[in-house]
Amino acid sequence: MAAFSPLLDILADVPDPRRAEGKLYKLPYVLLFSILAIVSGCNSYRGIVTFIDVHRDRLNAAFSLKWRRAPAHTAIRYILQGLDPATVETAFRRHAALLQAAGGAPEQGSIALDGKTLRGSFDNFNDRAAAQVLSAFATDTALVLAHVDIAEKSNEIPAAQTLLAELGVASGAIVTLDALHCQKNILRSQQQPASP
Repeated sequence: MAAFSPLLDILADVPDPRRAEGKLYKLPYVLLFSILAIVSGCNSYRGIVTFIDVHRDRLNAAFSLKWRRAPAHTAIRYILQGLDPATVETAFRRHAALLQAAGGAPEQGSIALDGKTLRGSFDNFNDRAAAQVLSAFATDTALVLAHVDIAEKSNEIPAAQTLLAELGVASGAIVTLDALHCQKNILRSQQQPASP
């Protein structure tokens, strides 16, 4: 399917965590079908398998595949848990940038930054707090441009500065943040010209 070709090309750059002989299902398709399953409401490995099983004939026809069955939920779990989060985030950002450019967004657009605590991500047994993520949302095109993890013993402020620097936000762009970010030191660091 031509509409998914750019995304499949980007997903092909994500390193495969499996051994060479354990690659019955190609990684870009496993990732794409997992994304489609999650977008359609699946929230478990078994849900992803069910999505692929239900739509297998259409997926085979659309992508010229010959899958006789969906991968086992343990295989999906092994693949997804074995991925390097940094390379997946890089692929996500590349795809978001392509969509942003295709959407005709102005160079000096509007970006909203907001942090969220991921529901169910805490681990009381290992004494781990719930994970927090800061997202950059382009309001002009309604696209999430990037995510960054908020360190467990930190807050949104350094994560927001890092994310804005990584995105290379233009000086004329409008950036909205929570009131937490209204601090003098942050404003000064953003206004100072870069040293040569």
